[in-house]
Amino acid sequence: MTTVTSRKNILRTAATLLLVSFCIPFLTGTEIGEPSTKNRQIALMVRGIVSSQHLTRHELDDEISQRAMSTFIDRLDPMKLYFLEEDIKVFEAKKLELDDMLKKGELQFAHDVFLQYMTRMEESIEIVHKLIDTEHDYQVEEYISTDWDNLKFATSRDELTDRWRKRIKYNFLVLKGDKTEGKEANERLHRRYDSQLKQMQQTKSDELLEIFLTAVTTSYDPHTTYMSPTTSENFEIQMRLNLDGIGAQLTLEDGYTKVTKIIPGGAADKHGELKTGDRIVSVGQDTEGEMQDVIDMKLNDVVSLIRGKPGSTVRLGVIPEKSTESKVLTIKRAKIELKDSEARGDVIEYKSPGSKKTLRIGVINLPSFYMDMDAARRGEKDYRSTTRDCRRLIEEFTEQGIDGMIMDLSTNGGGSLTESIDLTGLFIDLGTVVQVKDPSGRVQQYDDRTKGTSYDGPLVVLCSKFSASASEIFAGAIVDHGRGIVIGDSTTHGKGTVQNFLELGSRFFNISNPPNLGALKITMQQFYRPGGDSTQQRGVYSDIILPSITDHMKVSESDLDYPVAFDKVENEVSEVLSARNADLIASLKKSSEKRVKNSKEFQKLLGQIDEYKKQQVEKRVSLKEEDFFAKKEENSAQEEAQENLEKRANGETAVFPDTFYNKEVLNITGEYIQSQSK
Repeated sequence: MTTVTSRKNILRTAATLLLVSFCIPFLTGTEIGEPSTKNRQIALMVRGIVSSQHLTRHELDDEISQRAMSTFIDRLDPMKLYFLEEDIKVFEAKKLELDDMLKKGELQFAHDVFLQYMTRMEESIEIVHKLIDTEHDYQVEEYISTDWDNLKFATSRDELTDRWRKRIKYNFLVLKGDKTEGKEANERLHRRYDSQLKQMQQTKSDELLEIFLTAVTTSYDPHTTYMSPTTSENFEIQMRLNLDGIGAQLTLEDGYTKVTKIIPGGAADKHGELKTGDRIVSVGQDTEGEMQDVIDMKLNDVVSLIRGKPGSTVRLGVIPEKSTESKVLTIKRAKIELKDSEARGDVIEYKSPGSKKTLRIGVINLPSFYMDMDAARRGEKDYRSTTRDCRRLIEEFTEQGIDGMIMDLSTNGGGSLTESIDLTGLFIDLGTVVQVKDPSGRVQQYDDRTKGTSYDGPLVVLCSKFSASASEIFAGAIVDHGRGIVIGDSTTHGKGTVQNFLELGSRFFNISNPPNLGALKITMQQFYRPGGDSTQQRGVYSDIILPSITDHMKVSESDLDYPVAFDKVENEVSEVLSARNADLIASLKKSSEKRVKNSKEFQKLLGQIDEYKKQQVEKRVSLKEEDFFAKKEENSAQEEAQENLEKRANGETAVFPDTFYNKEVLNITGEYIQSQSK
């Protein structure tokens, strides 16, 4: 299966939201001990595939070894709160040897580093508990650094303790902002750090293997990753948008598994008693199985206990929000449709200022490019896909009589390459959608070969820095074929590479029931727009840029470590690509800029953007209470922007929310429609 998915889909990661029914866990596997023969074999497989098939054809050499060392340490201790400088010196003595270790399938070094990490973590958490019970002075002018990349590891235990002292002060200030103070705040922090230690103590060897091998693979490019068996299973769940479970979204909060959302139509929703805010403290199988305590259990393990075959029963020990008494809920599992990521549509009625005519504008909100890979492999004709769902919505729009259409990809981090090509085909009548180059330099065109279109009227594509991969293929093809205009952030994410999903078990064992060894998502191709330009590190430029905080966030491909370089192909596609009306776009841009200048909401936003840019330069947070809360108020715009994006990505808002930003999108779209009709 070929995918073009962004690693930094901030909408998923920022909230750390994991579904019982759909979660992409960080780690999974068997208990830590000596490196197993199976894991050594997996390491050899991954090393062999990446060395021979990665797009860059980069050798597994000392350069990759150094990158992997740095990434591995950063994955374990990104804020430099556990390791000391003396530890790092010991590790880095072997920084040129990781490539040689992997060529032999040796994993002991990874285990040794992790064991030292656990030793340092236990030492630090012991100190943390003392600091929580210490009185802190919130009138002292001091700061906590957020520039972790340039922060050095502490040279002594005293220096590290002072770093932790500031971290605990910061924790208390955050809790105070959430109206949690005094004894309750102390208890919550004690529990939080106890739980973090217990979580890491439950780490298993497959989990460590995933961290270590991914440190190596992402040293080739940010999107080549090793997935453990559970992670690869959840990746497929994401693509097919359904699974078997109870239909609840969970997160881990201070040791408790907390319900953050009930999926509409799911088993828990139909049961009716499990509520948002409830804490799950135990899980039992069937009607008689023993109730297993899940407090401080890793979220992945809780998820695996709750998930199961449709029709089977699970019992949940639950403490309702604002209660201390637990109760047991018995829920029958069912197949859950993950509608959060599916295409949704609506028709918006819009009347432009000074016009008597009301325009009907169809909007499709598309959070991802999905397809049911299992059903496709089985040859089922009606498997779930983005293109089928969007075609249905367009047919509904046509019946209602729309004047124009908006394709909202502003929260779309990518997905299936095939679906991006097929979806583009709904809007163009034959022609090249994307060109793909493999490691040998061979370029292949992927065309829309279906004559006719589902929609040929005025089209606007709404994008942001979070529109990545498959979204950029679609937007780039729409622009190059002259089919529409792009509105949003200055450019899209800038991910122009294609990943193949290789299941290691079925790849190396030609038997009917191969072992589950996880999967490798590997960058094997780079894609190019019909006109020849790659979107890699560049993205698709917007015709009309609207102010937004997201446009200034460090979330683009170019902000990641070791991205593939920008490139272009000389051989353009054979057909003549349509030219767009440059004068019309310039006119639309000028009108929009005038409205933005006269908009109080946009002008306020521009002020917030200026403040956000200043904060990005400072890279520190004041721990003086008055200054902390003053800055927190200023940061509210960024927090609100991220929260709104998360809600939209999770399907928790209207298809096209009534905001001042979206009103300007409608203004531009209305002018565009009217100009086309003339």
